[in-house]
Amino acid sequence: MNINQEAIATMYKGLKAKTRYRMNQAVKMIVEAKERGGKVVAVVGSGPNLHEGVTTLIAELMHKGLIDGVSTSSAVINHEMAGTLEKVKRFDGEAFGFEPEKLPCDGQFEVSMFSKARLEEYQREIYIDTGLYRRMRRARGNTIIKVAGNMAYPTGLRTERLARDVLALSKRCGLPFEQVAGYGADPYTMIGAGALNNIPVLVTVPQLIGGGEVGLAVGDSIPLSERSQRIAELLGSADVIIESALAFSQEIHDGPFELFTGHGIWSDWEGGWTYSLRDKKIIRIDLDPNLEKAWTKERESGMVSDAVDKGLPKTKSMRIPFRMEMSGFARIPGSVPIVGDIGEVWPVMATRVAETLGVKLNQMCYKQSLPAGEKFREWIVRRVKPVDRERMFAAVRELASGSR
Repeated sequence: MNINQEAIATMYKGLKAKTRYRMNQAVKMIVEAKERGGKVVAVVGSGPNLHEGVTTLIAELMHKGLIDGVSTSSAVINHEMAGTLEKVKRFDGEAFGFEPEKLPCDGQFEVSMFSKARLEEYQREIYIDTGLYRRMRRARGNTIIKVAGNMAYPTGLRTERLARDVLALSKRCGLPFEQVAGYGADPYTMIGAGALNNIPVLVTVPQLIGGGEVGLAVGDSIPLSERSQRIAELLGSADVIIESALAFSQEIHDGPFELFTGHGIWSDWEGGWTYSLRDKKIIRIDLDPNLEKAWTKERESGMVSDAVDKGLPKTKSMRIPFRMEMSGFARIPGSVPIVGDIGEVWPVMATRVAETLGVKLNQMCYKQSLPAGEKFREWIVRRVKPVDRERMFAAVRELASGSR
């Protein structure tokens, strides 16, 4: 697919002057890191990253050697296992005949609007009430594109059941759930790109609680301490960390192994392994203007550090709604806030990085409100497939035979 340069130019023009300046700083950081053989790691939340096609773009950047690792949420793993985005019809569940107390708060139920071939594929794995499914498809409602494998029948149910198979294989092989699922995942998912390119894709501990059975299975696949160590090693290996529409980043940075803003002091005290964010470049793409305000106050007067030093509540001293993750981020010398829409910032930033490094990208996302963005979302629905269960099992069998 050719890159829509007109859409890229439109998005660039739509960025505020300060956002453009910060983004150009970020591009320079990434390019310099890659030119000296360094690593770039993406720390990605769910929601907007999926809707805007950012996870699909990150998969492309992984294939092209521009992203060297990913940490994300179990909800993202859930949706990538189901194909990232899908078309669903939403209809009145109570009018359809479901008990109202078993429906979500809006009373709506969802049905996957996919092909007969996909239905037959799922029927080889789980029981699907085809009569019920057909009645759901005929129900009056709105057909929309949304994250896949969530509330829709039968995609969501299939993903829940598949999670148990992935967990069993993970425990048998001693591997993270994300890696095993990736063996059967589409190449344009982050887990699929990770498996193909031997790039770690890991769910962070604060982001385990999501994705239903997938979240539980991810958490059960390897011990919590091992997961924490793997995440810390991934961040420790990075020269540049890109945070995208992310909550709980303080808890992801902070923890038992990080020295500069975290609690790694005690691991170090006891002779354990640690790493430091002191010299890392941290790029955070976030819509909250208070991130920029907190970062600026720290640069101008050390206000965040002063509040920490005096044990004062930062919200009152800085007179802004203060999120916990702003504290560590603002105090990291190499941090850069980009206050903007990830649907605009990511494609423009990725395009500029690739052009500077002479890398040809074959895929690009666009802000979903643009015609190019709508077209790309449709492409994801058509092109990005759910996890292939048989291919996943075959990959694990091959892995097991190779280790003998």
